[in-house]
Amino acid sequence: MADIVVSTERRRYAIVGTGARSYFFYSAIATTYNSTCCVVGLCDTNQTRLNYANQTLESLGHNKVPTFLAVKFDHMIAETKPDEVIVTTIDRTHHIYIIRALELGCKVITEKPMTIDAPRCLDIFSAVDRTGGSVRVTFNYRYAPHNTRVFELLRSGAIGTVTSVHFEWLLNTSHGADYFRRWHRDRRNSGGLLIHKATHHFDLVNFWLQTRPLSVYAQGDLRFYGKENAERRGITQFYHRSQDSNVTPNEDPFALDLAAIPTLKALYLNAEHEDGYLRDQSVFSDGISIEDTLNLLVRYRSGAFMTYSLTAYAPWEGFRVNFNGTGGRLEVEVVENSYVNAGGDPALEGSLERSTILLRPLFAKPKEIEIDEAMGSHGGGDRVLLNDLFGKAESDKHILAASHVDGAASILTGIAANRSIATGQVVYVDDILKIPG
Repeated sequence: MADIVVSTERRRYAIVGTGARSYFFYSAIATTYNSTCCVVGLCDTNQTRLNYANQTLESLGHNKVPTFLAVKFDHMIAETKPDEVIVTTIDRTHHIYIIRALELGCKVITEKPMTIDAPRCLDIFSAVDRTGGSVRVTFNYRYAPHNTRVFELLRSGAIGTVTSVHFEWLLNTSHGADYFRRWHRDRRNSGGLLIHKATHHFDLVNFWLQTRPLSVYAQGDLRFYGKENAERRGITQFYHRSQDSNVTPNEDPFALDLAAIPTLKALYLNAEHEDGYLRDQSVFSDGISIEDTLNLLVRYRSGAFMTYSLTAYAPWEGFRVNFNGTGGRLEVEVVENSYVNAGGDPALEGSLERSTILLRPLFAKPKEIEIDEAMGSHGGGDRVLLNDLFGKAESDKHILAASHVDGAASILTGIAANRSIATGQVVYVDDILKIPG
């Protein structure tokens, strides 16, 4: 084991879950914020991934740090004494490490979604209450300049009181398909796309309107991915995973060649002998238990309504959201560049191709709204989020920092929607979980 370096000057972070998303955090700490922050420990269920993360840290100029398998999480906290724990594990285990980190006296930064269901959410609330600790949920889309500009316009009363929202999110056949190759395809791991992915979108509406969901009616199904759908379209040749087949990405655009992409090979192909996790499952194989086509009708406590749709097999990536109000209409379109998670330059993940905001006041000419330049991943939001987490604290005039309460409010829309799909009924959010504020 490497010598443990405990800094008295820099803020100390331990990271649990060293898959693709952890790089976002530890690379920033090792480079941009290395004068004020450091990583003191890494934890995962897979030693190969731990070793790769440690090697990557060293390549970025950070010292090598101790690694711990997940069963040694408590030991890591005791030995490395982090100030904060960053949780980037599989979604269904977020609550385990959030709660235990709080109990051991650490603050917590967690990837979205905070968790996947109401009982786990309630357990997190209980842990925050009894420990007095804090949980930050990293909603990077809040920080994207086009999204903060929408917040400013709505808060200024540019279209009066918002009465309705139409929100359409499109995942293309690169990014969208990737959820059906990975652990996300099993609802028990992710809660489905209404939890794992749409938590971003539902949080944005809560943030934009400064309100929370009251009731949800939803419908959804698996209409494109999965073996049965492929058979209906006349496909007759199938494989379980790309690596064990003779299919190439040129022959099948949905095939993923792990061996050809260094990061995916190091993180997953080289690591699968330890836990059997297959990163390149066929999107047209059996065993998918999540939907790819989803539609919701949501009523908010403010009185506004939202129609929402999510399509995971679109020809382009991005979203359109339109706000109607008592003083006009706001129309937003954002086109993002396509990507596969950990399949290329991280700075290009969710980077912008273009974004436009059009304000249509009642009885006045439409006006295109200027948007600050956005550079980098997730519409430029990642860079701003990282500075908020690890840089010099600034005034949060846009109310960007998200707490465990915000984390709960975002997933409750998806939890209610999943229940509505299962029952065919309107679901009232308070019947699932009442959150304070």
